[in-house]
Amino acid sequence: MKITSVDMTISAVRRSQYPTDNKPEFLLVGRSNVGKSSFINTLINRKNYARTSANPGKTQTINFYLVNDKFYLVDAPGYGFANLSKAKRKKFGLMMEDYLTNREQLKQVFMLVDFRHRPSEDDKMMYEFLKYYKLPVTIIATKSDKVNITKHQIQRNLILNDLELGVGDDFVVFSNVNKEGKSEIHDKIERII
Repeated sequence: MKITSVDMTISAVRRSQYPTDNKPEFLLVGRSNVGKSSFINTLINRKNYARTSANPGKTQTINFYLVNDKFYLVDAPGYGFANLSKAKRKKFGLMMEDYLTNREQLKQVFMLVDFRHRPSEDDKMMYEFLKYYKLPVTIIATKSDKVNITKHQIQRNLILNDLELGVGDDFVVFSNVNKEGKSEIHDKIERII
């Protein structure tokens, strides 16, 4: 896939602010420090387009990135970050539930987990939630360059066993450093759109 244009079009906090052009949407979910911004930047071949932050939990809106004027990468607020108030967490939860359950343009969820660790309880809950609503999911195991290649299969098995992947769901090992997994994600998006 050749990326010719990217435009961060909308930062939304409610349904009325979502794009209305009916283009396919690919949602990114994951813990606050899992590397969603780096994942976006790698996919779109830009260095600092999606802002990475030293303060996890910074994204507090649903951000719509229009790519090649054909589809959206949709960056959701990270989950599992303790410094957010209960009220803010509840607000984010309701915003996400509304998006996940009502958005017809949503074609695929890319759920990012840290390849260095077992999935957290929050990761497991998110995956169960996505499966409850019968949403197609690709698990993206980020930061694979930080795991010794001899331990890749062990980590892969731990994640797959903990999440109990459903039929039809994919698993991709990804690194924004050496670009592992990038072409797999591009191919998947192209097939869907």
